[in-house]
Amino acid sequence: MVQRIRLRYTKRGRLRFTSHRDFQRAFERALRRAEVPMAYSAGFTPHPRVSYANAAPTGTGSEAEYLEIALTEPRDPEKLRELLDESMPLGLDIIDAVEARTSGLADRLTASVWELRLDGVDSAEAARAAEAFLAAEQVEVQRRTKNGMRTFDTRGAVASLEVLPPPADRTADNACAILRLVVRHLTPAVRPDDVLSGLRAVADLAPPVPAAVTRLAQGLFDEESGTVTDPLAPDREADTAAPPTAAVAADAKAPEGPAA
Repeated sequence: MVQRIRLRYTKRGRLRFTSHRDFQRAFERALRRAEVPMAYSAGFTPHPRVSYANAAPTGTGSEAEYLEIALTEPRDPEKLRELLDESMPLGLDIIDAVEARTSGLADRLTASVWELRLDGVDSAEAARAAEAFLAAEQVEVQRRTKNGMRTFDTRGAVASLEVLPPPADRTADNACAILRLVVRHLTPAVRPDDVLSGLRAVADLAPPVPAAVTRLAQGLFDEESGTVTDPLAPDREADTAAPPTAAVAADAKAPEGPAA
């Protein structure tokens, strides 16, 4: 292994129903099509060295999924991103790439920003439910796991919860409430549907149709500002102070033409 590249990708439209395993298969096909010089694991069944970080649940959209790949030859991150994006299905888009210059990408994914679109729910009703949720010290919900039903608190994981203005094209007969929330990544993990269960528990908020859920960002949670920062920013900052790899330098150097 001579280089590590970190990628940000999306799950948009119908592709939000793609499972994590389905994405893995599509991404590994894209690696082969783009002829990426991948590093492989050792053992009887070698596989590409790809590290996935905190994938979104199946059925939720996302603008901020992350992974890291290990290469045996250096490549320019942006050119590699373009090649991989061309080889992926539309909706599973590779939108950012940096060379890994720091450690601990997974450790920088401590919170997510989620948007929940609740068709058929009035914004005022959603605002009352959000207020009741935030006023509670604890909001316990139940979720079925592989080990049976589990009860846990959702309130402690929610750093912020607000109701955004409804879309301009919506009327009282065609209501749509939009929630924006920041959720810390705790154990057990609190998912957007758990927060919806909590809103139902404290305020009887029950959307008539399933919510459309999208992760807008994930990264390090800044307690002081209450914001979620870009997890690739430390690599970009380190990259500006580090010399380019041989392959990147060669790509950047324009070929010299014949002397005049």
